[in-house]
Amino acid sequence: MNEQKMKEISKYTAAGFLFLLICALLPTAAARAADPKTLYQSDFKKAAVDALPDGFLALDGGFKVKDALTNKVLELPGAPAESFYGVLFGPVTNSGVCVGARIYGVGARRRSPVFGVGLNGANGYCLRVSAAKQAIEIFKGDDFRTNAPFAWKTGVWTLLRLQVRSTADQTWKIEAKAWPQGTAEPKEWMLTLEEKTPPSAGRASVWGTPLSGTPIWFDDLTVTELAP
Repeated sequence: MNEQKMKEISKYTAAGFLFLLICALLPTAAARAADPKTLYQSDFKKAAVDALPDGFLALDGGFKVKDALTNKVLELPGAPAESFYGVLFGPVTNSGVCVGARIYGVGARRRSPVFGVGLNGANGYCLRVSAAKQAIEIFKGDDFRTNAPFAWKTGVWTLLRLQVRSTADQTWKIEAKAWPQGTAEPKEWMLTLEEKTPPSAGRASVWGTPLSGTPIWFDDLTVTELAP
């Protein structure tokens, strides 16, 4: 085989290799572009005990970081149980975001806690776990919107996700799910709500009412930007 022929074969082989390499990288690049951007996260590992971390705004309730079992958590004390206490955290947003958290509560004396996560500030949307009702609920401020059955278990961490996003027809969707730690995350949203009014700008939040007289623990708080 002459030298010219060898050069032509080499050229086509290199081009083919480059084409295959680009094809292999394209799915990875696309997946990376679709990954949600983390706007805020906290697991309290570096937070000082017996204090509210910097950047948190408590709406009453005595929230403080505590050592619990094998890690630190944000704790809402077991008393008083007179209101739905909350704490704000993360950046100010209005839509296109998802808030997540792990929350732990214990039932006692036939009473069970109420807890949840929220978006859009103190009077925004909130996903509540109403343990006594065995249900999850969406509220807008103090106004009930919708609910669904949920098999809450005492003494088990519950994972919650709540997101607010706009749609092409100028409506806003509020979607939520909850599941016990150690089980698979539900593939579908368990609650979906459509609103015509734009959501207010505000920070994410976690909430609780310790009706059972025992503390409620919060951990692994996240705020993520939804992929386009």
